Amino acid sequence: MKQWCDAMSPANFAATNPAVLREALETKGESLTRGLANLIADTRRERILQTDEAAFEIGRNLAATPGDVVYENQLMQLIQYRAATPEVAAVPLVMIPPCINKFYILDLRAENSFVRHAVAQGHTVYMVSWRNVGPAEGGFDWDDYVNSILRAFEVARTISRSGRVNALGFCVGGTLLAAALAVLAARGEDTVGSVTYLATMLDFAEPGQIRVFIDEQGIAAREARIGKGGILPGAELAATFNALRANDLVWPYVVNNYLLGGAPSAFDILYWNADSTNLPGPMYCSYVRNTYLENRLRVPGAVQNCGVAVDFGRVERPSFILATREDHIVPWRAAYRSLELLGGEKTFVLGASGHIAGVINPPAGGRRSFWTSEDHPASPDDWLGRAKEERGSWWPLWWQWLERFKGGACASPARTGSAQYPAIEPAPGRYVRQKANQA
Repeated sequence: MKQWCDAMSPANFAATNPAVLREALETKGESLTRGLANLIADTRRERILQTDEAAFEIGRNLAATPGDVVYENQLMQLIQYRAATPEVAAVPLVMIPPCINKFYILDLRAENSFVRHAVAQGHTVYMVSWRNVGPAEGGFDWDDYVNSILRAFEVARTISRSGRVNALGFCVGGTLLAAALAVLAARGEDTVGSVTYLATMLDFAEPGQIRVFIDEQGIAAREARIGKGGILPGAELAATFNALRANDLVWPYVVNNYLLGGAPSAFDILYWNADSTNLPGPMYCSYVRNTYLENRLRVPGAVQNCGVAVDFGRVERPSFILATREDHIVPWRAAYRSLELLGGEKTFVLGASGHIAGVINPPAGGRRSFWTSEDHPASPDDWLGRAKEERGSWWPLWWQWLERFKGGACASPARTGSAQYPAIEPAPGRYVRQKANQA
C-alpha cells in the first residue's frame, strides 16, 4: 500500500506536475525529448541513474586512500593502508564492511573517508574487500565469510606483530563480525581487543520495513533455487533497498530524469549505492533464515558457525555500538538490543540521520548531532529520555574510546605487508572493481 501511495503522487505524472508542464512549454518539448532519451538509456542499463557516474572513479576519487592488498582468497582481499603518522598504534584496526555492498562506503572522497580519518589518528588500518561473486563462487556459505574474517585477523596480527587486533563491523559486516567473535570465544581464543559495531543488528525481532520482503514461502523458494549453489543478483538487492525509500531513491529521479529531462548531480554515496554486489545463494539463504525469518542467531547455541555454537554472551569484549536515529535498515531500537546479547563493557551512541549519512559524518562538516548516556536501561526509549544530545560528529568520541585499546605506540612501518604476506597489488584492489553484471 505504501508503494502504491508513493507511486500515485501527482508529482510523478507529467499532466499533474506543474513544474513538468512549465518546463515542457519553456523548452518547446525539448525536456520531454531528453527525458525519453534518459528513459531509454536507463532501460538498457536496467536501473535508474541516480548520480552523475562519470564524476567518480574507484581508485581516483573514491577508495583512494593509499595502501596495498596484502592477502587474498577466493572470497575477499585484505587491504593494509599506509601509515600517515610517524608512530602508529601497536594494535591494528581491522574493518569488516557489509558484503551486500562495496567496502568503499568507508573510504569515499578524501574529506569524508572514514578510513582516511582513522589512519590520520595513528591507526594501522586493514580493510576486508569482499568479492563480487559470480557463478564460480556461488557455493560459498555463511561459514566461509566468518572464516575469512578470522583469516583477516590472523594476517593483520602477523604483519603488525601484535597479539591482538581491534575490530570494526558495519551493517551485515557487524553481524558477521559478531559471529566470528563468538567462534573465537567458543574456541577460547583471545585475539580481539575491542569491537565497534556500526549500524549493526544482532537481534532481528523488529527489523523494520524490510520485514515485508521476508516470509517462509519466499525463503523456501530461494533455498530450493539457490540454497545449494548459485547467486542472488546484486540488482535484486539494490531494487529491494531502493523500494524501502522510494520517495528518496526512485520517484525523484523519475521526475527529474524522465519528466523534466534533467541529469542527476554528482553524489558519491549514490554512486556507491548503485554499485551493487552479488551474494552466494547458500550464504544469503542461511543469513536470512537464521536472522530475519527465525531470529535464531541471537539464541545461545541455536546456530553453529565453523563447527561451534554461537553465543554472543560469551563475547566478553569492550564494545562501541553506534546506531542512527532515522535508520530504516537497522532501526536504532533493534541495534540497542545488542546490549542485552553481548558480554563485556558496552558503550552505546545514537547518531542523527540515517543508515549511511549518520555513519559517514566527518567532524569538519560540523553537521548533525549524537546522543550518549552512561546508563543502559532495558528500554531504548528510556535510554533516549536520559541521553544527552551533543552537536557535531560522533567520530571524535569514537577515537577517544578506541585510544584505550591501541596497546601503546610503535614506529610506523616503512612499507605495507611482510615477508610472509608481501603486497599483491595497490589498493583498492581488483575485487572492488568487479561489477555485479560482470562477475
